[in-house]
Amino acid sequence: MQALTNVFKYHKIPLLFMLLSSIFYLSFAYDLVRTDVTKLVLLYVALFVFGFQIIKISGFRLLAISAIVFRVLFLFAIPNLSQDFYRFIWDGQMIMIGFNPYLSTPDFQMEMGILSGFPNQVELYNGMGALSASHYTNYPPLKQLCFVIGNLFPGHSILSSVIGMRLLIIAADIGTLYFGKKLLDRLKLPSKRIFWYILNPFIIIELTGNLHFEGIMIFFLVWSLYLLHAGKWKWAAVVLACSISVKLIPLMFLPLFFGWFTSTTLSERKEKRNLFKLILFYTFIVGTVLLFFLPFFSMEFVNNYAKTMGLWFGNFEFNASIYYLARAIGYAITGYNEIAVIGKVLPAITVLIILGLAFFKRNNSLPKLITSMVLVLSCYLFLSTTVHPWYIAPLVLFGVFTNYKFPLVWSLVVILSYLAYSNTDNSENLWIIALEYGVVLSFFIWEVFIKKRLPVTQQSNVII
Repeated sequence: MQALTNVFKYHKIPLLFMLLSSIFYLSFAYDLVRTDVTKLVLLYVALFVFGFQIIKISGFRLLAISAIVFRVLFLFAIPNLSQDFYRFIWDGQMIMIGFNPYLSTPDFQMEMGILSGFPNQVELYNGMGALSASHYTNYPPLKQLCFVIGNLFPGHSILSSVIGMRLLIIAADIGTLYFGKKLLDRLKLPSKRIFWYILNPFIIIELTGNLHFEGIMIFFLVWSLYLLHAGKWKWAAVVLACSISVKLIPLMFLPLFFGWFTSTTLSERKEKRNLFKLILFYTFIVGTVLLFFLPFFSMEFVNNYAKTMGLWFGNFEFNASIYYLARAIGYAITGYNEIAVIGKVLPAITVLIILGLAFFKRNNSLPKLITSMVLVLSCYLFLSTTVHPWYIAPLVLFGVFTNYKFPLVWSLVVILSYLAYSNTDNSENLWIIALEYGVVLSFFIWEVFIKKRLPVTQQSNVII
């Protein structure tokens, strides 16, 4: 009792902000529709203010408790900003009744009729929307396993599956807290930095709240970086393959490890040995990923998966930046939307940037490697035709291990992309998109190109 009294006595202000945040998170989870953009933005901004104050004045233990409490508040909520979870449950149910989810679309499956042992099939089909229902799934195999595990949660309702998947994401975030702190300690950086990710309202809402599995991908990614720094590069490769098998995004980081393994040039013999390690590192990654895909493999699977992945670059567009400028230029010149051409050129530019950072930047320390990852992912997002808010989650994590603050800024202003849902046709206001990217790109250019050229005395302080 005395201990509890002392907690309230010495932590009044943090507890007040925790209480206010809890109330706002509950409102966000259970009393918000995404078309109510005024309430959405006000709650979101307020949670950022409260979160900043909590991190600023609280100790590590209280911050960890806050992170868990805020996530648990969402446990029984149906996601209200995204409908992707309907497809997640659908794919998981398909596997559980013995079907390969990569070989048929929900549209086709519904034409075949109702399947036995497939609860809520009609509700899931209607909930996922026409776009998802008409395309083959593009979710990698380890993510599919997460869908299955989520569906194993007791009960046969959509909510029971949501709870099951949400518990997995919460567990992954706790794992990220654990390995993120350990990695910060190894790098001799303040351990409280990890809470700029863990307690970021964007991360809590988009991952725990809206059931996006970037959280599990990030858990494996930060665990892999920790193992790599500890010298356990073989296990780091296997764990990195797990990250790729949840979301394919970490594939773009693979060329960056060239500098990690080959930068030591003390002798020709040692250089050859490091090159052999690099080859083994890549072999372990590719082998593990292929092993995860093996249960689903067929030529039909390959064709369907490649077709679906191609759609992301040649058909879909949302919350883009440079692409929208290129699209406007294309309209001015040809009078048509040249996404088919631009969608091929921009990824090619991204590949060139990745190769440039891999072979011309010395990624021979973990801070340098993570900095290159920040730049690669940022350029990929700036050049993408589709940038859903949750895509920037890994960028927020990487920012913890660097002095870059623009990922935090982006995690705040990305909420503006949801204003499109205030329109009946979900059309975007390009002025709002311009405002979002104007802020983000200004911070990016300042921190990456201008700030490093200034004297140290003129640079801003490092985030704690």
